Amino acid sequence: MGFLSSTSNNLTNKNVKNIFYFQFLQSFGRGIWGSTILSAYIYLLANNSNKILGYTSAATGIAMTLVVFPSGYLSDKYRRDYLLKIASICGTIALFFTGIANNIEFILIGLIFWGLTQGISRPSIESLLADSIPSGNRSDVYSKLHLVRNVGMSVGPFFNVLIFLLIGDEWDLQKLRQVMLIGLLISFLSLLFLLFISDDNSLGNQSEALDINEETKISLSEQFTLSKKSIPYILVTSNLLIGVGAGMTIKFFPIFFLDIYNLKPISVNLIMGVTTIFTGITAIIAQKKSVSKGRAKMIFIVQSFATVSLFIIAFYPVIYILIPLFILRGALMNASQPLSRSILMDFIPKKNRGKWNSMEAFAWGFFWNFSAALGGILIENYDYRVNFIITGLIYTVGTLLILILIPLVQSENYSN
Repeated sequence: MGFLSSTSNNLTNKNVKNIFYFQFLQSFGRGIWGSTILSAYIYLLANNSNKILGYTSAATGIAMTLVVFPSGYLSDKYRRDYLLKIASICGTIALFFTGIANNIEFILIGLIFWGLTQGISRPSIESLLADSIPSGNRSDVYSKLHLVRNVGMSVGPFFNVLIFLLIGDEWDLQKLRQVMLIGLLISFLSLLFLLFISDDNSLGNQSEALDINEETKISLSEQFTLSKKSIPYILVTSNLLIGVGAGMTIKFFPIFFLDIYNLKPISVNLIMGVTTIFTGITAIIAQKKSVSKGRAKMIFIVQSFATVSLFIIAFYPVIYILIPLFILRGALMNASQPLSRSILMDFIPKKNRGKWNSMEAFAWGFFWNFSAALGGILIENYDYRVNFIITGLIYTVGTLLILILIPLVQSENYSN
């Protein structure tokens, strides 16, 4: 990651560097043990139950919800780095219980503590990142961080491919557990970087919010007018809906490949690895295009194409059509995240960033995980197709809200 000191002055801040290192190792570890491996492990441990798989995800969301708003409040009132130290302790407990788990009860304990870790850390780490980058120049850093995160997430599944080549390409509990332990260790190493992220390395007025008292307004009707002060509310509502939809489907895609297409672990990990690589690259391209087209317009474009891809997947296309569509869906839907994050942090004052990041974490944490329970129920009672179609409809509503932002969000002020 030599580009941390060469491509942008914004990437040389100590907080930004440590957040990059944390996110890479965290994603690398989760790319090994999270998603595909953990979902399959729980699915087999629960006697092939998608419903139990959904409930375990909901436990993470509930735990996050219990602490995310208090954490956001405390991060604005006191030092944000204190909360990151507490999060590292909770994360260590979470990884320990997940590592020794040979039953659903221990899995639940591990995932509950993982939810606490995310709920405590997300408001502070996102706020400190925003506090360490000049306003009006964030999307470049956020898109690069998104790339680093996705490189880590892609290295994980490719690493899994090598392991399964050595131990056997089978969905077996013991083999899955061996793979998980390696990823959990790497995730533990990532927690150490939380200890080096500090309030003392934040910027001053350079990272304060942009002026939201400008007269730019749009009229949706004679009685209903929106100004720039509405931007965070519209954006978080849109993200909340996207989070609900994502939670209903993402956790079940590995099982979908196993169940409907009879794919083996190596094939599924290869698909996931390639998807995350394309996700990082697409985010960089979307950010570059947003400089001329506008960030809100690019969010609308990539999310629209991702939603169309999901609707096609719902009709179980043949495998050679399914895989490109799945990669396209994941890459495009996630490419909007850095742009969305940069807009939100540009219009939120520093003193309130912890609270707003709590709302974002709530949208992508609680609703993502809690809606997984709904997704599991839909699959058990109906099928994957019904789940995907309902998710696509939710995505459609969340994406249409972005149209309101297009005339309100100005271009960034790039100097690099």
